[in-house]
Amino acid sequence: MNGTGTNSTTSSVIIVGSGPTGLLLAGDLATAGIPVTLVERRPHKVGNLSRAFVLHARTLEQLDARGLADELEAVGRPLDRLRLFARLTVELDTLPSRFNHLLVLPQYEVEKVLERRAVEAGAGFRYETEVTGLAQDADGVTVQVRTTAGATEELRAAYVVGADGMRSAVRNAIGLPFPGHSVIRSVVLADVKLAEEPDTLLTVNAAGDAFAFLAPFGDGYYRVIGWNRARNVPDSEPLDLDEVKEVTRLALGRDFGMYDARWMSRFHSDERQAPAYRVDRVFLAGDAAHVHTPAGGQGMNTGLQDAANLSWKLAQVVGGHAAPELLDTYQAERHPVGRSVLRSSGGIVRLAMAKRPWELAFRAALTSFLNGVAPARRKVAGKITGIGYKYEAPRGSHRLTGTRVPDVALAGGGRLYEALRGGRFVLITPDAYDGSGARKDRLAVARWASDRRTTVLVRPDGYVAWAADSADPVTIESALAARVG
Repeated sequence: MNGTGTNSTTSSVIIVGSGPTGLLLAGDLATAGIPVTLVERRPHKVGNLSRAFVLHARTLEQLDARGLADELEAVGRPLDRLRLFARLTVELDTLPSRFNHLLVLPQYEVEKVLERRAVEAGAGFRYETEVTGLAQDADGVTVQVRTTAGATEELRAAYVVGADGMRSAVRNAIGLPFPGHSVIRSVVLADVKLAEEPDTLLTVNAAGDAFAFLAPFGDGYYRVIGWNRARNVPDSEPLDLDEVKEVTRLALGRDFGMYDARWMSRFHSDERQAPAYRVDRVFLAGDAAHVHTPAGGQGMNTGLQDAANLSWKLAQVVGGHAAPELLDTYQAERHPVGRSVLRSSGGIVRLAMAKRPWELAFRAALTSFLNGVAPARRKVAGKITGIGYKYEAPRGSHRLTGTRVPDVALAGGGRLYEALRGGRFVLITPDAYDGSGARKDRLAVARWASDRRTTVLVRPDGYVAWAADSADPVTIESALAARVG
């Protein structure tokens, strides 16, 4: 498992960090035939600790495009509605997606399948290897690393992606600030068994000064996240089970008879975002680029969406099929989404912990409005689940450009997200078109199963790259040459 990928300056990528974001990137690039090495300072081991517990619809669609969603669906537990502020229910079963629910499962289950895919595709892994610095030039990036045994080495690649978390060594090495602040301090975490099973799959509530969240691991243990505004102590303060029980009782009314804590800790939750996701040949993704409160379960999902957006662009450029300017669109498309997630997750936390009379009145009014206006509620669901985002398109583009494409049916019984597998573009036409040619390893051509007449070129991440209400073969070929290469 400690293999090393080929490091050719002109054709390889180094990814730092082996969380879900880094693993999806590594698997995508290796699948595209790009030599990729994943560098991770921790030893390789599969643990039972987990930061995230939720996969949202848009992430499940991306995993479906990689042939992994059904496997995870079999392991996790679906939930078709979210409860916020006790009185607001956000329905997910009306989402325009094959995955009209959220999937509750621990992050380590996601990492297992992503790692297996990356290994099978040929990605190299360097565990127990810490990045100590990097230097860029016109041709590539030199990364200085140190192993736990104390050996130092230099690795060379065309591009580097920092997916190494909030304290990113890559971000620090390129001198990017990480502006923001701590939103809530002294949050308690514990993995416990419960004598009484909760009534709902995800249990969350705030009352007075307390907030608590319960989620199942699936192995008999539950993750407890709690916060007591009245007990603001340093992260280093010792934590015992009695304190976890107390904050849970304050927020949820009972502690469910929790016992047998296998792990407990404190942490603080920050809202931060790097001003740039790219500095020349170095990129940031996931928590290295943005961190926010866990409200809405959007953290891991946003990082995986970063990876899905960046991976195909790197594959196109490194593979010689697109100009380097394509990489500029990563910042243009993903930075606004990261900013939006910071605002939405922070807003949920602030509303959940409302205490002042005007805050409570505002929350009550907002809840009443959303409960009574279905389109507004659907918009909230679209933002939380990720399916509601659209990327800005160049001036003069077709109205569909930049929009997410649902898993539409294709002629012959197939569907779009199956056709996307392998990191391919998919051209959907109203009539038969034989245009893949030399691009057949990167382009699938299909026809609509319906009588729709629009011609659409779908990017590997499931968004529209180009569309035309009517197009002849010459027009289509011109669009393919410009976008697929």
